[in-house]
Amino acid sequence: MRGIRFPRIGANRALDLVNFFVADVQTGFGPFVAVYLTTHKWTQVEIGFALTLGTMTSLVSQLPAGALVDSMRNKRAAASGALIGIIAAALLLALQPEQLPVLVAQMLHGFASCVITPAIAAISLRMAGYAALGERLGRNARFSSIGNGMAAAVMGATGAYLSSRFVFFLTAALCVPALVALWSIGPGVHARGQTTIGVMDWSGLKRLLGDRRLLIFAACVMLFHLSNAAMLPLAGAAVTMRAGHLANIIIAACIVVPQAVVALFSPWVGRAAERMGRKKLLLLGWGALPLRGLLLAVLPGSWLLIAGQAVSGISAAVFGVLLPLLAADLTVGTSHFNLCMGMLGLAMYVGAAASTTVSGGVADAAGMNAAFLMLAGVGLVGFLAVWLAMPETRPAPATISPAVPG
Repeated sequence: MRGIRFPRIGANRALDLVNFFVADVQTGFGPFVAVYLTTHKWTQVEIGFALTLGTMTSLVSQLPAGALVDSMRNKRAAASGALIGIIAAALLLALQPEQLPVLVAQMLHGFASCVITPAIAAISLRMAGYAALGERLGRNARFSSIGNGMAAAVMGATGAYLSSRFVFFLTAALCVPALVALWSIGPGVHARGQTTIGVMDWSGLKRLLGDRRLLIFAACVMLFHLSNAAMLPLAGAAVTMRAGHLANIIIAACIVVPQAVVALFSPWVGRAAERMGRKKLLLLGWGALPLRGLLLAVLPGSWLLIAGQAVSGISAAVFGVLLPLLAADLTVGTSHFNLCMGMLGLAMYVGAAASTTVSGGVADAAGMNAAFLMLAGVGLVGFLAVWLAMPETRPAPATISPAVPG
């Protein structure tokens, strides 16, 4: 895209728009894939295989994608390549809903998603510097949440009133304003802020892999998603059994309400992380998990499940801001920020994959309430791990670079 001139709208505002549109784009690859393939007479086994292939691609791509982004000086180019990959995946799904193109699209999207998340985090770090990164990540989470909520509504209406195929045309189209916003950030941002140590900083890598804090936090991340990932699917199943024809409305509310909480709460989390340190906020986010599981188990009626789901907005806001922030804390002075993000992403996927399998088995054997209580118990273990084992990671002011003007 060298030589193309984009309107300058201010680097910080442009990054807000990048987060908004990327969230829109990623929403198109959620449950809409299963709906779309069902309309094309795919069996549930075939759909499950395609979705599992995408998930497995994301799982095995976490570390390679992080290392790739670390090796590229221009993080905008990494994010742009990922968006172009998502365009290709969306168009493959829309135009060729056959087995091979769909499987290629799922793999392409899985890898591209593993690149774009650390690339945006790296751009944020380069723009804000370590000292102001928490506030910048809070803004990222706010605009991502707004994008998720709006895209779910628009794509749902598009699929209902036009065709599920148009969801993927819309997904591809939304990548264009994302690319424009990305390249309007400015040509110098990728070279400013955090100092690049080198393509492969072996001493920094050795120090990172031996860092006890990384191992503890990775375990906490895995426990977080082991508790969190299955709660919404279980709540959806419970609502479907209880509410009948109102189930879709209640499930939509269970998705939109937490997103609203994230949008409102994330900027405060980012500011508070710089003021109060990381651990207190980790305790808040991880502590909301057992409360949510308990509420989902004991609240009577279907509409009250929305209150239980609202608590997840607190956890999501804390997790969304603090995961990249702690990755930055753990990699100060090295060039392995994105590789660290990949390691934590791997822990996240492992926890999420186990969550749905284990909770489904418990629900079948002992009922929904038992499954919610089991997930609450896992969340409590995660909270205790943060409280008893996780040290504070906020660097001393003398060791961090000042904020870089946007």
